[in-house]
Amino acid sequence: MAQTRISLDHWSVLVSVVESGGYANAAERMHKSQSTLSYAVQKIERLLAVKLFELRGRKAVLTPAGQLLYRRGKALIEDAARLEHVAGELAKGWESEVRLAVDVVFPTWLLLGCLAEFAKERPATRIELYETTLSGHEEALAEHKVDLAIGGSVPAGFVGDPLMPVRFVCAAAPGHPLHQLGRPLNVEDLRRHRHLVIRDSSAQRSRTAGWLNETRWTVSHKATSIRAATMGLGYAWYPEDSVREELESGALKPLPLREGAERVATLYLVYADRDAAGPGTQWLAEILRDEVRKNCAAQRSRQDRAGTPAAARG
Repeated sequence: MAQTRISLDHWSVLVSVVESGGYANAAERMHKSQSTLSYAVQKIERLLAVKLFELRGRKAVLTPAGQLLYRRGKALIEDAARLEHVAGELAKGWESEVRLAVDVVFPTWLLLGCLAEFAKERPATRIELYETTLSGHEEALAEHKVDLAIGGSVPAGFVGDPLMPVRFVCAAAPGHPLHQLGRPLNVEDLRRHRHLVIRDSSAQRSRTAGWLNETRWTVSHKATSIRAATMGLGYAWYPEDSVREELESGALKPLPLREGAERVATLYLVYADRDAAGPGTQWLAEILRDEVRKNCAAQRSRQDRAGTPAAARG
């Protein structure tokens, strides 16, 4: 096996210097002298025969080679950290905590039922739950905040499996002006009224869910949006399961849109690192898959008994 000439400590120095904005900040961050860090960077340059930094004015910036080595060095350090984490989990057996990010469109009652089932087996295992919207689960995975995530996409660099479809319905209170028009609605009708939107929970807020009206209120929580809609303050596309009680009680009523009245999205189950997943994470994932299968089968059975047309099931 080939021997490496550059140690992980040296790569750590390079990453720290770049991300800290210079030797002084990196030295404080790593609790080492600036001369020690400078020597480590010079050693990388000497042994690999590359120039990592160049002066532009009075500022040192990465050369193209330096940028490449910085990215690869950072990935190497992260891989080493993950390897140590895997070893630690293997040594401990069951995790003391399982961290989970779940998009708010996933049925809350179903999630809590899964967590309750998990607690029967592992009552002492802590659950750290992040309730996310849109790309929030992607951020949680990328920042290593969670072991498992449920969301509407599989971010680059991760592998996920389809978990379940979610049917959305566009709804407003029965007394909302849109319901009073007494005819199929188009986009121009929607533009004249307030759209209720739940914001992306990621720091970047890089994603929107479908069409957005210029006239809108953007809120942070699903419950706030639903409450506003029942008060006649706007309309929104909601996961049907989230507003089932409001629809059945008549507090909300589906809008008769010409097109787009219903949407169907797919939720995915994504591991942060399948190989590093401990037995607790794997057990929770298995419970989620099993309970979702049972729920979907029960829904299909109810629809069949009710004679719901297959095309409308979603």
